[in-house]
Order: sequence, then C-alpha cells, then structure tokens
Amino acid sequence: MIAELLALVPVQRAGFGLLLGAIALPPVGVLIVGLDIYPVRFAIMHVALLGSATGLLTGTDPLLWALVLCALAGGGLAPFATTPAGLSGAMGLLMSLAIAVALLVLSISGVNANGAFELLWGSILSTRPVDLVVLAVLAVVIPALFWWRRRDLSLLLHDRELAACSGVRTGPLTTALLVVIAVSIAGAVKLTGALLVDALTLLPALAARRIGRGLTGMVVASIVIGLVVAVAGLLLALALDQPPGPVLVLLAGVIALLAQLLPMRRT
Repeated sequence: MIAELLALVPVQRAGFGLLLGAIALPPVGVLIVGLDIYPVRFAIMHVALLGSATGLLTGTDPLLWALVLCALAGGGLAPFATTPAGLSGAMGLLMSLAIAVALLVLSISGVNANGAFELLWGSILSTRPVDLVVLAVLAVVIPALFWWRRRDLSLLLHDRELAACSGVRTGPLTTALLVVIAVSIAGAVKLTGALLVDALTLLPALAARRIGRGLTGMVVASIVIGLVVAVAGLLLALALDQPPGPVLVLLAGVIALLAQLLPMRRT
C-alpha cells in the first residue's frame, strides 16, 4: 500500500519537499530559539497567509506574494530589535493587521472553504516544482549562512552586546536573520500550512538544544531531527491515511518532549 503511494508523483514531490524543508527549516528554528523571538513566527505566519490570500485574489502565484511580503515584514521588524520595547509590540501589531487584511482579502476573493483550509493546514500533496526550487535554494543558502558566519552568529545568539563589542555588525546581521526567518516560514507554508509550521522549524530546534553542543552542534542536530521527522512523519501519515501536517507536528512534539528529559548540555 505504502509502496504504491510512494510511486505517485505528487507523493514523491511531497517527500522531496519535506527532505529539503528538513534541511532548511530546523536551523531557522535555532535562530528563533537563540534570539528568543518565539512570537515572530506567529506574526510571519499571518503575513504568509496574507500573501497567499493576495495571490488568490489577483490570480497570481500565492507563494511569490508570501515570499515578498514576508521578506518585507522581516526587514521591517529589524529596527525594533534594538528598541527598549523590543519586537513584542511590533509583532503583535503586525500579526493583528495581517490576519485582519488576510481574512478580508479571502472574503473579497470568494475563495472556497477548501482553499482557505489549505492555507491554514497546508496542502503537501499539491507541492509544485516551483515550491521545490524555493525549498532547494533555502536548503543551500541557510546552512551555508550558518557555516560562513558561524562565529558572528554564535556571539550574537549568546549576547548581543558582547557581539557588538567584538566587532560584529549586529544591526545588519539581525536584519538579515529576520529576513531569512520570514522567507523560510513563507516557503514552508505549502508543506505544513500556516498553523503547523513549527513541525519543521521550532520543535526540532528545541530538541536539538538539549542534544547539540555549541551552535554548529545544535544546527546539525536540528537537521538530523528534522530529517527523521520528515521521513517517519510522511510514512506514518501514508500508513494511517491521515494528513501529513498534524502527524509531523505530533511526531516532532514527541521527540522534543523526550529530548527535554535529557540534561541541558553546555552551549
């Protein structure tokens, strides 16, 4: 049964997309954990939903709109990272406005319930070649960014003031990281939906925090966990005849919970 399903092109694309996402997205979760900006993913999810809704309204590619709007939102949030109030207020405002406009756009566009459901919960079996291209680019660029700027990132994630005193240009680097986080979340919406993107971002990173030592160790561990979740989650979803998104989240959540039983390693 599973072998027959794996022979189908949509399932093969879905599996390939999950593998690419498992390489690109868990390191983004490491950034979110390290920068302690957990709410940012909610704000960006809503912006991605707005971008997808705009694409449906205009008859253009929803992914393109999601990527552009999320990149702009990530760059727009960066200046607030250095303010006394931090990102919390800005993210709350962005999230509220984005979801309000998204719901209005969905109403105007007349999208049916199934279309809105796919935006929220994902439609992994409708993964297109262009979606795979975006994920492939992210799977190359994000690990390369970590390797290239690993010293600066380690300092920034450990202590922003220490990083600045060590010569790291924290402002431009923070802006770049927020844009990367935003674009990555937009690229993951097709796989897991706007509500379940944590399956391949935050949850593997939370587990890797207990396993990896140092930034490089956390990134490698998060990718390994992400690959396990992607492969096992898809196979389990096919075996149970259930949507992959919720299965991926539950599996990643179980791994993250089990990892919490391990002693925290020095990072």
